[in-house]
Amino acid sequence: MLLETCKDNLYKSGIVVATLLGLLLVGIGSTASAKERPVPMAAGVASSSVPVPMRPAAAKAARVRRRLRREARRQPHTGARATISLYEHTFRRSTLRLQGCSAAKRRVGGIVILDFGQPAYNGHTYGTYLFSGLFAGNKAITRAMFAYAAGYRYCLARHSKLRITLARGTSNYHPHLPSAYKAGRKWARETMALAHRLRTHHLDSHVTSAAADDVEPAWDRLFHRTRDFYRGYRDAHIGHPLYNYGSLDGGVGAIWNARQFFFVTSGMRYAQSIPEIYNHTMARQWAELAHIARHRYHRPLRFAGVMTTHTSANHGMKPGDAHRTLVRALAVRIGATAPGVPATLTNIRSAD
Repeated sequence: MLLETCKDNLYKSGIVVATLLGLLLVGIGSTASAKERPVPMAAGVASSSVPVPMRPAAAKAARVRRRLRREARRQPHTGARATISLYEHTFRRSTLRLQGCSAAKRRVGGIVILDFGQPAYNGHTYGTYLFSGLFAGNKAITRAMFAYAAGYRYCLARHSKLRITLARGTSNYHPHLPSAYKAGRKWARETMALAHRLRTHHLDSHVTSAAADDVEPAWDRLFHRTRDFYRGYRDAHIGHPLYNYGSLDGGVGAIWNARQFFFVTSGMRYAQSIPEIYNHTMARQWAELAHIARHRYHRPLRFAGVMTTHTSANHGMKPGDAHRTLVRALAVRIGATAPGVPATLTNIRSAD
């Protein structure tokens, strides 16, 4: 009896296993059949294997987008860090020396602009009004800049290869001058005087001398004083660049015309541009000026870098973002012949 019960159990188990195997085979067969059977397509839907011709307008737009992407990739995109440029409140050499040392400890090379304020004349000498309201003579500014350079050099790591271009900055903000031409010429001579002093004290391997001007059309709507300052600088024949780190105040035609803008950004022999790029509109204005320069004057704008005023408080455009924004605006407006923008970034703020 026990034997028969075991057999019955085995028999029943065999039936169950056979049934399961049969169901498995039926499932496999159904799957294979489904794979082989073509799926009917809904009416009006084209097969993915049949290419759909693109409309001419859409095809042209796609080609333009691809070309612009290729041109943008050719530009020097960068992740470089930015130097810190300063609005100066003093010409005290001990303060400037500490500023230079702090810059060296950041281990960033590039262009540093020390903005000493609007051009001025105190009845005896040319100079500027600092952002503190104090008058600083040209020679005192040169001594202060040398102190910055010395602090920078002596706080660099041993065997460091870092270099900065140290630019003495001013502006075209309502200059209090008997002669803007003479002011420009003297600004150039003091730029050269700093270069000689750097070479004499063997600092020129890490610091070179330049000049800079925050040019804003709204500050000199007639353009005359700005033009005369640039002519004076040019006629000193010093060979050092004069960086324009201003804005276009609405672009070509808003206040100044294209010829005036071109003169102070690239037309004058030593002029180069470090444009303020705080938003996309400013980048497009510079791209439009570059387009006009290329087609009207047959010369490219000479860009030396990009300037921003980013802080944690104002949440402005960061230097790297500003650089990319300008590069893209130039690529879109001009194309493959757009002028290059060096990866030289500086962020300006008030000196502590």
